[in-house]
Amino acid sequence: MSSLINAEQIGHCVLVTINNPPANTWTEQSLTDLRDLIGQLNEDKSVYSLVITGVGEKFFSAGADLKVFADGDKQVARNMADIFGAAFEALSDFNGVSIAAINGYAMGGGLEVALACDIRIAEEQALMALPEAKVGLLPCAGGTQNLSWLVGEGWAKRMILCGERVDANKALSIGLVEEVVATGSAKDAALGLAQKVNEQSPSAVSACKSLIQMGRSQDIRSALSPERDAFVALFDTQDQKEGVAAFLEKRRPQWVNR
Repeated sequence: MSSLINAEQIGHCVLVTINNPPANTWTEQSLTDLRDLIGQLNEDKSVYSLVITGVGEKFFSAGADLKVFADGDKQVARNMADIFGAAFEALSDFNGVSIAAINGYAMGGGLEVALACDIRIAEEQALMALPEAKVGLLPCAGGTQNLSWLVGEGWAKRMILCGERVDANKALSIGLVEEVVATGSAKDAALGLAQKVNEQSPSAVSACKSLIQMGRSQDIRSALSPERDAFVALFDTQDQKEGVAAFLEKRRPQWVNR
């Protein structure tokens, strides 16, 4: 993995830092690094969550560097669209809980990576937008779909079709983020939330996350039978046995993610 993505394990959480200052733009290499990192974390039973943030004090991420598209090469566009999709879909499908600590501007692909996370915490000075149409492009890494799912069609159209930026408080009011915190504190807030994940069975969390996200592609009734099946399947895990035993014995459970 290159130096464009830094990863540090803190307990059961991995802190992922986008490290391409000054604007933390995405490159083919950093997107590949993120995709590969998620694959590695999914194989590591000691990892229950991840927090993603940007290096520095001004940018979470400004998205793609438009210089990549300056010559209008369609093959370059296809390659970048595909790697953006692969990276952010891998993040969306991460086995554990993903939390975006938005510590500044989140624009274009910078907002799309946050949209691919399970939870978003924004600092009070943060600004968010999907401004691709201003330069004759469109969000190609899940932005049109994930934003609509979170904030509804009306606000998605305002942000994408009208190019409207939203600040942290507006983002909170429309459901784009779940919490707003003081400048400089998003990372710590996100790591604090990740600590709460440690109290949950990682096996149960992974199953619950899959079921919640199932609602994006089918109606509620279609997911009810899989929900019951997943409940019964947990009885094959060590964590289910440990969780019930710990409760009855009035002690803290010791999860093994199996």
